[in-house]
Amino acid sequence: MTGPQRSGVTTAMVGREGEQAELVAFVRSATGRALVLRGETGVGKSALLSHAAALAEQEGHTVVRVAGVEAESELPYSGLHQLLHPLLAEVARLDDGPRAVFDAVFGGVRGDPPSVMALGIAVLSLLSLSAAQRPLLLVLDDGQWLDDASAEVCGFVGRRLAGGPAKLLVAVRTDLTSRFDTAALPELPVAALAAEEAARLLDDRYPELSRRVRRVVLEQARGNPLALVELPAHLAGRSGDLPVEDLIGRHGVPLPRRLQRLFGTRIAALDERVRAELLRGALDGAGSPSGTDAVPGARYGMRDADAAVAAKLLDVDVVTGDYVFRHPLVRPAVVQMATPHQRRAAHLALAQVHRENLERRATHLAAATLDPDDGVADVLETAAGSATRRGGALAAVAWLTRAAELSANHADRSRRLADAAFVAAHAARPGRAHRLVRADLASGSTESPASVLAAAYRALYEDGDVRSTHRQVSAAIEKLRDGGTATASTDGRTEPAEVLTRLVILLLAISQFSGERAVWESTHGLLASLGDLVTGHARLYSATWSDVTRHGAGRAEQVRGAAATLSELEPWDVSRLGAAAYHLDVLSDYRPHLQRVVDRELETGAVATGMVMLHQIMLDQMAVGEWALAEDTGQRGLGLAVEHGHHLFAAQSRAYLAQLAALRGQVGRARDLQAEVDAWARPRGLGFLTQLADAAGATAALSSGDYESAYLHAIGITRPGTFRPYAHQASRTLLDLVEAARHTGRVAQARAHALAARDAGLPDVSPRLGLITYGALAMTAEDEREAAEMVTRAESHPDAARFPFELARIRLAHGIRTRHVQGPAAARQFLVPAAEAFERLGAAGWTERARAELRATGAPARASTLNLASLTWQERRIADLAAGGLTNKEIGERMHLSPRTVSSHLYRVFPKLGITARAALRDALSRTDAPSRTDAPSRPPAEFPMRTGGLPKVRTTSS
Repeated sequence: MTGPQRSGVTTAMVGREGEQAELVAFVRSATGRALVLRGETGVGKSALLSHAAALAEQEGHTVVRVAGVEAESELPYSGLHQLLHPLLAEVARLDDGPRAVFDAVFGGVRGDPPSVMALGIAVLSLLSLSAAQRPLLLVLDDGQWLDDASAEVCGFVGRRLAGGPAKLLVAVRTDLTSRFDTAALPELPVAALAAEEAARLLDDRYPELSRRVRRVVLEQARGNPLALVELPAHLAGRSGDLPVEDLIGRHGVPLPRRLQRLFGTRIAALDERVRAELLRGALDGAGSPSGTDAVPGARYGMRDADAAVAAKLLDVDVVTGDYVFRHPLVRPAVVQMATPHQRRAAHLALAQVHRENLERRATHLAAATLDPDDGVADVLETAAGSATRRGGALAAVAWLTRAAELSANHADRSRRLADAAFVAAHAARPGRAHRLVRADLASGSTESPASVLAAAYRALYEDGDVRSTHRQVSAAIEKLRDGGTATASTDGRTEPAEVLTRLVILLLAISQFSGERAVWESTHGLLASLGDLVTGHARLYSATWSDVTRHGAGRAEQVRGAAATLSELEPWDVSRLGAAAYHLDVLSDYRPHLQRVVDRELETGAVATGMVMLHQIMLDQMAVGEWALAEDTGQRGLGLAVEHGHHLFAAQSRAYLAQLAALRGQVGRARDLQAEVDAWARPRGLGFLTQLADAAGATAALSSGDYESAYLHAIGITRPGTFRPYAHQASRTLLDLVEAARHTGRVAQARAHALAARDAGLPDVSPRLGLITYGALAMTAEDEREAAEMVTRAESHPDAARFPFELARIRLAHGIRTRHVQGPAAARQFLVPAAEAFERLGAAGWTERARAELRATGAPARASTLNLASLTWQERRIADLAAGGLTNKEIGERMHLSPRTVSSHLYRVFPKLGITARAALRDALSRTDAPSRTDAPSRPPAEFPMRTGGLPKVRTTSS
């Protein structure tokens, strides 16, 4: 035991408000009391004792604090002696009877030992005498280690303290039996911390802890303060530059000795058969909550383990009747206490149990096999392919690495390490990828395409290096081509043809971020020299990622055909097709799939690919007008990119957030983000990002009415009347340049640019480009007939509803023109829906402009927008479709929503429109809409269909 401890300062605790209040009442009680704190090891009982002791000292108590020691638990009265030792000087002042009892117990006087009652009465006399001047608090920690004789006396005394000035506070563990279990003393249970309290404690102690380590520690500790404090420090001491997945195995975190002792004694006391059963359950994740395992399939069910239940290591699930580990930390304790031979034997038995489950079998074979074994290596390689397709890239890296270790020949080892490095790079682990290829080089390989891939991924994503990476990857491709080794394989393994494809697609990504004509021309020339070695998908990416204006026509159908089996594709292929779909403005078709898979990829899959998916989801949310959601998605992507050190993706996220801020009229924020992106990207030659920055600058300037600045930003992307080759923003900023040119008196340039869009065939490339081409032609038309025709084409475009901001800009511009030519009444039919759309979107600058134009027509700017403005864009679309007669199921199919979700939206729409039934929708929408033109389309807007037909052609008009 330890001696008395004194401290005058109360240590702040996280949570425990109820327990602290109970202890305050205990300490401040006017009469003596006893109280037993009971809880699992590490739950915070000692902290509560310290809190009570400090408070008692502040209240003027004499505090004696001791702690039980297991080594002395068999020595009679050793505990009582330590507890009373500071008070034994007062024994001489007692009457002869009590003094004789103490002499018999502690003084070595021969004679029969006193009874519990006699000794208890003597202790009560001593406590009363000692507390005569100041109240007394005895604090006993680890009371479960008190010897039986001492514990019986403490129980006797505790039950008789009422009316005196002394108090007894004891803490005992729930997992061990002691005499205090039957002492009939009042108890205060101490439970684990609640989730919020546990998170706060962890953040207070380790504010710099990474998000992933933080999550795992919280899961494993399950509110145990000792585990919350010990685990992060233990992991930090082991981590170096290893990823968290290497530190935290499938069987839980490696436990420091202090935590191993929580369960070690109880595990060691079980017989060998029960320990073996616990080991099999621990190695297979038995009892874990559904959905928490990285490997699918049923886990091992432990049998005949009642002894472990009695030892409070297992519980029995009340629903299934299965054994489950009582605390997550039991599992790693069981594994760490087993010998290597015992673990291998358990893994081998589990591999046989799971012989029909590929990934579970692979998991256990990987751990059970010591010597090279090509059969096991093949199983692991096959399992890795399965894992990547369901969001388990991190598991795939581990299996491929282990498969390489078990490969009998060097060629297979190199190939598997290359595959592991490739997957690791997509899992946002470029450092790990680099180590894997270096391991291959250390084994005797020369510089390989895999090493080029790993180095280039790291240089591109971490540093934004497009110049040297383009040279290195091009050289590796040329080497494969000239060496004649880029041939296909017949067994599905990663042979030089697959490595070549990976290099080609990486070269396309580098070229895309470069955005430079010379870089792209070099890339296209190299691909042409490869002939049939370039896959169809790679050629599709080459066309759509490079210059969609010149190479994009007719590619949308190819993207749809390639994406017909999205669920069967590996995540990086999904994101590559998503990039092509973005350039072709058909991303909405694939967003539901992206949203289904992105979370799994960010947790255990291809994290870098998941970040790309977040960019794509954000872009589509911006396009369809879901700007609040786009902000959340963008911030999430930015946080992940910063956390993983992907500075390229971080700059890309900031660029998209700058464009979103510009659209919303947050001009200052947009310009700050734009400047940050430009300062990082321009010196590196990242034209893709500098164009995004210029586009955001143009949009921000237009939003604030600074047309000259908007024009200067726009011509930084492309000159009027041309679409600079390989400048992906050249066609996307068509309306920006045209509008800025018109407002700055450059009418001829605006017209030339609109005609250049028509002549380039932009309407044949993508629906959005078709819409804004018609809008640009309408804005710059030299006669009213052409202007009206182009606006009609824009409004009746099959995909107009998917691009609400662009459509509203076209209506606003035409409404202004119509007011000057035909008068206020005719202008309102364009200005009202434009104002409504801008207001729904939250486009502040354009909203004010549209309101001003409405006021110029003599109409109250908000008269017709009051009700509809309260609808979100999604609610308005649902209302339009419902008013058109579609059922909830039909609406759900169009908008990728469940019928129940559609119903919920409609019931939120009704009160906003002042109606109570679906039948009143059409009238309500008609009342709040401006008068319709006779040639306006009457059908409800289309919602994300898989288009198969062509776009309407633009009729050439004479200038």
